Amino acid sequence: MSLKLPQAPNSGLFKSGYSSISNEDGAIIRNIEAVREISTILLTSMGPSGRNKIIVNKLGKIFITNDAATMLKELEVVHPVVKILIMASQQQEFEMGDNTNFVIILAGELLNIAEKLLTLGLNVTEIAQGYTLANKYVAETLNDLVVDKVDSVLEASQLTKVIKPVIAAKQYGYEDLISKLVVEAVQSIINPKNPSSFNVDSVRVVKIMGASLNQSSVVKGMVFPREPEGTIKNINTKSRVVVFTCPIDISTTETKGTVLLHNAQEMLDFSKGEEQQLDDMCKEIYDSGVKVVVAGSNVGELALHYFNKYGILVLKVPSKFDLRRICQVCGATPLPRLGAPMPDEMGDIDIIETKEIGGDRVTIFRQEESISRTATIIIRGATQNNLDDVERAIDDGVNAIKGLLKDNRLLPGAGAVEIELIKRVTKYGENTPGLMQLAIKNFAKAFEVIPRVLSETSGLDSSEMLSKLYAAHSTDDNINLGIDIDNDDLLDVTQAGIYDLYSSKKSAINLAVDATNTILSIDQIIMAKRAGGPQMPKQPRPGNWDQDD
Repeated sequence: MSLKLPQAPNSGLFKSGYSSISNEDGAIIRNIEAVREISTILLTSMGPSGRNKIIVNKLGKIFITNDAATMLKELEVVHPVVKILIMASQQQEFEMGDNTNFVIILAGELLNIAEKLLTLGLNVTEIAQGYTLANKYVAETLNDLVVDKVDSVLEASQLTKVIKPVIAAKQYGYEDLISKLVVEAVQSIINPKNPSSFNVDSVRVVKIMGASLNQSSVVKGMVFPREPEGTIKNINTKSRVVVFTCPIDISTTETKGTVLLHNAQEMLDFSKGEEQQLDDMCKEIYDSGVKVVVAGSNVGELALHYFNKYGILVLKVPSKFDLRRICQVCGATPLPRLGAPMPDEMGDIDIIETKEIGGDRVTIFRQEESISRTATIIIRGATQNNLDDVERAIDDGVNAIKGLLKDNRLLPGAGAVEIELIKRVTKYGENTPGLMQLAIKNFAKAFEVIPRVLSETSGLDSSEMLSKLYAAHSTDDNINLGIDIDNDDLLDVTQAGIYDLYSSKKSAINLAVDATNTILSIDQIIMAKRAGGPQMPKQPRPGNWDQDD
């Protein structure tokens, strides 16, 4: 009898090319290792002294940043389990705009702890149930740890409470300057009667190279990094605006045509008819009271000549997103047809001016009166990477307002709330019967990663700082004590003004725990072969003919 070799598992079930990793092969441990890899990358980028990473994407563009959302966007992760965690962090970025790094780091730490619990003999269900119970208790405990709240989003000092700590985590040392710009921009567009209608897209950022960050400013309205097309560059009075999405030029036919000319006069008059038609159209627009024309497509030379003749300013805006924003700023309707607009299709703008900022000619649409629909922060800096990083800090600061409008409560920052959670969740775990006690008490330990990383990146001794924090938080009087990264000591965060937004922190913890439980519950990965035939390695392109050998 011949020896029969065992076949691969599920060989008759799936199409050839499928790969399967089951629990017996250590699927859970492999998943935890993959998550540990991504959380280790992002770990050192947390906090005010977070390290930068250089990422070169597939197009060769270089990013130098400590912003977790940017890193995750540019890193092409293929591991399916890590993608689950990245989705959770992207959801945090989408909803709150901040604490994306917190989601990945906390989930990574919870999974590291789960790995130790699995080796101790607990099963996945007990760990997941323990984590869920602990998370429920954390949600209740956070309500007791609230130390302050924002009474009015219309007051600059109240807004600074929320914006300044968020920006300090990205641009430490410049937080006063950047938060002042963000507060000014937000205040110019927020509606006092209905603050909850605030839209983060209403704050735009224009980056202009040169000078330093101190020369940055805020404009009520919009700034375009190009100048008007015609000879009219400035309008200092309130003007009517019309927006066209179609080309402003002599209309051409789609097919070739033949014209029969009988005499020399017809030859001379041939183009006059078209010119007269274009002149009439420009006069119609002028007669309707329009002083400004915004074109979403190309503007013909002849049309430009007639607009100059009637004293109409013409600005070409090739981006459809900017065109949409300019309609929002002026209250105009984008028109797909040429001709005089109806009164309700026109918009208004107070002042249009063309300025030179650092060698770049820009057009500024200002709205001095009433509440502006859009504010623009013009940031200056030496390098493009620096400008990009400041822009990310501003985005986080503006997004913090979104979370603030959902819930105006504030928690102590600088690691104070995490140490307090460790103390309270551990106490709750000790009072829980059964094996879940072990999962709950270890869940509490995961929060230690935040103060530890804050200490390490700031060059402090993390063991010493954690000992000080645990000692200070052993009594209920010191729940506001956090890490002072400048003086190697503890400080009262309420006096220093270091707060965490309640809604953002709660959302991040929930998403991290949900992602952790989802990853722990995976016991098998089944992957199909990638479509499109064998993936050939990319060959380096040959050099230029003119290059030396």
